[in-house]
Parts: sequence; structure tokens; C-alpha cells
Amino acid sequence: MKTLIFGAGNLILSDEGFGVHFVNYMAEHYLLPENVELYDGGTLGIMVTHKFEEADKVFLVDIVDAPGKPGEIHRYKKEDIMLNKIPVKMSPHQIGIQEMLLISEMRGACPDDLTFFGIIPSSLDPGNELSPALQAGLPQIASLVAAELSEAGIEITAKEQPIVKR
Repeated sequence: MKTLIFGAGNLILSDEGFGVHFVNYMAEHYLLPENVELYDGGTLGIMVTHKFEEADKVFLVDIVDAPGKPGEIHRYKKEDIMLNKIPVKMSPHQIGIQEMLLISEMRGACPDDLTFFGIIPSSLDPGNELSPALQAGLPQIASLVAAELSEAGIEITAKEQPIVKR
């Protein structure tokens, strides 16, 4: 079973780059088996629809325009996205995840097992660093993804982090 962890975002608009920062965080902090791919989808939108179609299980990570406080995490399944139970435009960089999935669905290639983790941004101002609220969300969503992978029988291992002496 091939699993895709797809991070979307624009790295020059602070929190808008969350999904890309997330993929980098996972690469830095976890050892993943060969059948789990981390993919920086950036702002490519429908240009990377094929990545979803190549996977059996997909995790999408991006910011989301939803009610709540910055840093609050929302989890959606494919049905929520396809039935428009979430905002049509979840973030300003994209054509829309619904449109991407609809294209795959029309081709008969959209995976059934798809989870979207969205986090509410604090800032979309120019800048290449995440706000503190979203920086704190990186390990939180990583733990959620790791738990779901484990439930699916896909074991990932946290890398040992060097101890920093002060």
C-alpha cells in the first residue's frame, strides 16, 4: 500500500507555508518506510493531482479557513471534502482541494482513503517563518498522522534528536 503525505502552501506568506513546513518537519523528525512518500506540493494545485492518484492512502496538510483560533487543528475525511462540508477555498494559494479531488474522481483514480489535516493560520503576511501557534502545530499534526499510520499497520519511527547543552 502506497501512502502519500502531501503538504501544500506558499513559503513566502508565513503561515500559508504550513503544509510545506510540515513535510520538512516529518522528514527531519521521522524515519519513514519506502511505501510512505513525503511530497512538497507547494502552490502547484491541479498540476500535482497525479500524486493523489498514485497513492492508496493520502494525508493532505494545509491551512484551513474555518471557525476557531489560530493553531486549532481540523480533521476531514474525503467525504467531508467532496460533500462540501468544509470551506470551498481552504487557503488562498490553491485552486481548491475539492477541484483537485473532483478531477481525480472524474478520472476514476481518486483514492478512497484520504484525510485532510487543516490548521487555522495566524498570519498570511509576507515572511518565511511560521507564527508561534502554527510552529506548535507541527509536532501535533505529526503525532496525529503517525497515530493514523500506526492504526493502518504502517510503523514510522521518531528520529532521536541530539541533546542541546546550554
